[in-house]
Amino acid sequence: MDAAATLPSAPVFVRFCRELALAFNVNINGSRHSVDVDGDTPLLWVLRDVLGMTGTKFGCGIAQCGACTVHIDGAATRSCITTIDSIGNSTVTTIEAIGRTSAGQKIQQAWLDREVVQCGYCQSGQIMSATALLTVNPHPTDADINDAMAGNICRCGTYPRIRDAIKQAAGTGAKQGARE
Repeated sequence: MDAAATLPSAPVFVRFCRELALAFNVNINGSRHSVDVDGDTPLLWVLRDVLGMTGTKFGCGIAQCGACTVHIDGAATRSCITTIDSIGNSTVTTIEAIGRTSAGQKIQQAWLDREVVQCGYCQSGQIMSATALLTVNPHPTDADINDAMAGNICRCGTYPRIRDAIKQAAGTGAKQGARE
C-alpha cells in the first residue's frame, strides 16, 4: 500500500491540524480574534482572561445572575455557560462596544441620567439585557421589561431606576433630571 494513499486529503488535514491547535476565530465587537483555548472554554473566560475585555463580569457561573450577559447575533446571552466552540461565525458584542449601537447609546445615557448605578457590578449585564430588549422592542411595556430583565440580579436593589432608565431610553418615561 502506498503511504500517500493513507494520508487524508489537504482540506481534511488542515481542519484536523486546526482542531489540534484549538484555535478559534471569533468576531467580537467588530474585530476578528484568534484564540487558542479548549473548545469547552466559556466565552466569559475568553473575553476576560484571553482578550482582556473585563467589562463583562463573572457573577455566579451558572447563568442565573446575568452579570456575564453579552449579545450573540443581537440576542442577550449568558457568556459564563456559552462555550467558545459554540460561537462559530456569530457576532459577539460586549459592553465595551454596546455604545456603538443606537439602542446602546440611549440605554447608556438613560443609565447616567437616572443614576442607576450603585455598586455597579451587575450593570454591564443589565445594560446588555436592556439594549437587547430595546433593539427588538423599541417601546416595551412593563411586562416586556419584566420578562427581558428577569434573569438579571441587582444585589443593591436598583430595579426601579433600571426600569425608569429603560422607559426613558424607549421614550416612554420621564426625561433627564426627573429622578424621583
